[in-house]
Amino acid sequence: MDDRVLAEAKLLARQTGTTLTAVIEDALRERLARRQALTQGGTAFRLHTFTGHGLQAGVDLDDSAALRELMDGRDGREGR
Repeated sequence: MDDRVLAEAKLLARQTGTTLTAVIEDALRERLARRQALTQGGTAFRLHTFTGHGLQAGVDLDDSAALRELMDGRDGREGR
């Protein structure tokens, strides 16, 4: 087993108060369950996307208050 993976698994076991064996078993169960779901006709999650016109001029993504006002329609541009 890769040393870094083993170290992370040991850390997770300590943080969650469980054994290394339990962490490895849980990870293996999750992986096998995902594989089984896909081979039995399950489908992977599909993310729906929407098109747009890109970023509006003057929008500052670092200003959350201004973004909130813009999304709520309080940007002073009503009626334009």
